[in-house]
Amino acid sequence: MRINRILLATPLVVVALVVQVGVLARLQLPGAVPDLLLLVVLALALVYGHVGGCLVGFGAGLLADLAPPSDHAIGRYALVLCVIGYAAGLTKPDSGQHRSATVPLMVVIGAAIGSTLMYAGVGALVGDTAARHVGLVGLLLSATLYDLLLAPFIVPLVMAVARRTENDPLAADGSGGKGGSAGSRDPAYGWLSTGTGFKSSRGGLKKAGRIGGQRGGLLSMPSRGKADRLKGVKRP
Repeated sequence: MRINRILLATPLVVVALVVQVGVLARLQLPGAVPDLLLLVVLALALVYGHVGGCLVGFGAGLLADLAPPSDHAIGRYALVLCVIGYAAGLTKPDSGQHRSATVPLMVVIGAAIGSTLMYAGVGALVGDTAARHVGLVGLLLSATLYDLLLAPFIVPLVMAVARRTENDPLAADGSGGKGGSAGSRDPAYGWLSTGTGFKSSRGGLKKAGRIGGQRGGLLSMPSRGKADRLKGVKRP
């Protein structure tokens, strides 16, 4: 995973987790808690692909497992978000950008349902039966509804920021500088060298020639006169 992806995903995941735990979880909404962390993972997976989505999902889920009010087994939510991030990343088209909002919307719905079912299923395997007492159907409906309400405000924004970092102008200039240093800098320096430098060199040569000619004339006149005097030949 590239450095710019890590530098972007880390603060986004941390902020989403803080808002989810510190604000959304205290609203006492019926059913499930709005999963802001899931939406951030989905948005990054839609831009980074299945590998990046898997890594971001695992890191975000592990951080959620270690966050203070957590009362479940460590690694439970990391497994869920890892699988969800991988599956969401598979929907990334070859062009790198979705043509409509239909696919991201379907990804959000599928992820809301799938993450709830997977979380409850993994909990059942480790002996956590809290989902049965709350009601699995109510959790599915509320989780899907809350995620759909938050998705238009979170997913497009995170995807836009991720795409800007993927097409970083500084990185483009850097790569262009490496591969096209001769094409980017040489024309400027070549213009200076072939334009002003060449003209100045020609001017210097001309000036040097004139000075040399003058000096040669000054030096040759006495020698010529001396030679004429020695030979006894009068100058016209």
